[in-house]
Amino acid sequence: MPLSYLTRIAQTPAPTFHEEARADLISELWTGLGYVTERDEVGNVLTRITPPGTEGRPALLLAAHLDTVFDAGTDVTVREDATRLTGPGVGDNSASLAVVTALLRDLRGGGAPLRRPLWVAANVGEEGLGDLRGAKHLIARHRAHLGAFIAVDGYLGIAVTRGVGVRRYRAEFVGPGGHSWGDQAPSTLHALGRAISALYALHLPATPRTTLNVGVASGGTSVNSIAGTAGLLLDLRSLDSGVLAELDTRAVAALHAAAREVGVKLRLERVGDRPGGDLQSGALLPLVREAARELRVDLRLASSSTDANAAVPHGLPSVAVGVYRGGNAHRTDEWVQAASFAPGLKFLRRLVELYQRSPVA
Repeated sequence: MPLSYLTRIAQTPAPTFHEEARADLISELWTGLGYVTERDEVGNVLTRITPPGTEGRPALLLAAHLDTVFDAGTDVTVREDATRLTGPGVGDNSASLAVVTALLRDLRGGGAPLRRPLWVAANVGEEGLGDLRGAKHLIARHRAHLGAFIAVDGYLGIAVTRGVGVRRYRAEFVGPGGHSWGDQAPSTLHALGRAISALYALHLPATPRTTLNVGVASGGTSVNSIAGTAGLLLDLRSLDSGVLAELDTRAVAALHAAAREVGVKLRLERVGDRPGGDLQSGALLPLVREAARELRVDLRLASSSTDANAAVPHGLPSVAVGVYRGGNAHRTDEWVQAASFAPGLKFLRRLVELYQRSPVA
């Protein structure tokens, strides 16, 4: 069962940009199951299953991301009781990696033969400032060989069919600094405060849903020093690409205005650009529904930001599906329901089987 893999995966740290140890583990597990694995330029682990007679046919790409939101040094010990496993990243996305690994194990045991190539990836850079680096690279490099993309991520019973577009910025205000009594230089914290106030004053439409968040803000050195540097991380999201672009323009203008009004410099860097929009999942969705119906899993459609977003610019049909039940994602007390792994694995395997028989590709 997937539980046999989960603890080992979850207790191998994988901060975004530092997924090497977990990538090594996944490569070891998949190689041990008899698969040939490869590591690409950005660190993704990939295995390609191409049964005889399927050469040249478009492949279905399954991908589960390696990284977690937790910094290096976080205690990632998994605690178990009768019904749950608890620990940082035990669900997102260790549980998905465990289910995908169990699927590969089961495929070695026979069953219905594959009629199309199946590629399976453990990809880097889904979380935070990773900006879908791994999924973007996989799809851009291999688009000509792919027929569909399924991101394995999230809770069982949820299918993401629309990608939430995301723009992210790192803003740094820079000034001369100085002594709080002896100098009269402008304070970058003053500019930071004006910028945050102006950003949150921007109008956001209720429909389509659009959000703005300053997730990190910091600056200064001491109580009696004029702050010479201060900065923030800004997250902008919308279900509509046009609305997102317009909000992006207004937010950038607000940051520049705050710097100008206070008299400091602004260094602005876009650190995230996740394409949003329709995932073109129309042909995949009936297969997801059928797999859920057969296993008596209630299905809910959702909009979210997942690795499936990376498929949007390439016109590749995609969807994100969950394969476990749990809660408290992105918290150190995240938990997963042990009993949910069996139906999650059955659901994913059935979805792959249905795709093999469908006219999708």
